[in-house]
Amino acid sequence: MELGIGMFGDLTYNEKQKKFQPAGERLKEMVEQVKLADEAGLDSFVLGEHHRPDYAVSSTEIVLSALSSVTKKIKLASGVTVLSSADPVKVFQDYVTLDLLSDGRAEIIAGRGSFTESFPLFGYNLQDYNELFEEKLDLLLKLNREETVSWKGKFRPPLEQQTVYPRPERQLPVWIAVGGTPESVLRTARLGLPIMFAIIGGRPVQFKPLIEFYKDEYKKHGHDPEKMQVRVHSHTFVADSADDLLDNYFPGYAAQMDRIGSSRGWMPYTKRQFIDGLSPEGALYMGDAAEVTDKILKTIEIFGLTRFIAHIDVGGPTHKQLMKTIELFGTKVVPEIRKALT
Repeated sequence: MELGIGMFGDLTYNEKQKKFQPAGERLKEMVEQVKLADEAGLDSFVLGEHHRPDYAVSSTEIVLSALSSVTKKIKLASGVTVLSSADPVKVFQDYVTLDLLSDGRAEIIAGRGSFTESFPLFGYNLQDYNELFEEKLDLLLKLNREETVSWKGKFRPPLEQQTVYPRPERQLPVWIAVGGTPESVLRTARLGLPIMFAIIGGRPVQFKPLIEFYKDEYKKHGHDPEKMQVRVHSHTFVADSADDLLDNYFPGYAAQMDRIGSSRGWMPYTKRQFIDGLSPEGALYMGDAAEVTDKILKTIEIFGLTRFIAHIDVGGPTHKQLMKTIELFGTKVVPEIRKALT
């Protein structure tokens, strides 16, 4: 069982100045934060890709490479690489380079992307959303398996007996991130790839049928159950108390949910929704260390997880807040989970 943290690089919003913090400042803070996570003994760090004004990270490969120079053991993963709007050859080259720099700590978590800003930015049609992912995942996996590649598809020029450099010292771990689409779950199981479920709303237990579906199909397609890996990625924050969350964390969290929701037709995010998410059955892994520990342990037991990723920077908490939640997660939550699982 591995435990880690995830970030999207949310920018802190200054209410007085009515603007986001500079991206460069946030990136430098992130280096300190992940360095602390590594020192605290966390297993992995997952970094999302976005192309919006409220996030600092559009190039996960470059940021993860910077982090590789200040960390020693923590695994460094994208979360997600929006593969549908990327070039699989370049993705492979970048993550091989990261893997070599970090002494074998790189991982790719690929997804279709719930944020679609990258499609017009890189000249792709959203109508090809699923077909793009299928084709590009096929090429990425082929590059990862074979040294000399011949390949032909619809959306990219073909490769004829091409070798991509630099060469890796191992096959890169490639995960697939899914929301709640059975087709995505089936594809991942059929290919025998590890899966990451993003659970950010409702009741986590509602995902149990999908996770069981993945496990059943994984075995039906002849893959070794001993190699099966299931990860959950959920909004998490460790604070001194629920009151601390409501007073100091909720306003920024709600503002970010509303920024995202404004383009998706969501109703304004309410304090009642937040409090409901904090309940033992809710999808927010937030509260004091004991509350977060209990909820993660329950999720591990229900789903039979091999990894849990605590997504901690939703809404742009301050650097001080994030350093504190990483410290509490690493020193209070993770040791108790590990003790309970031994």
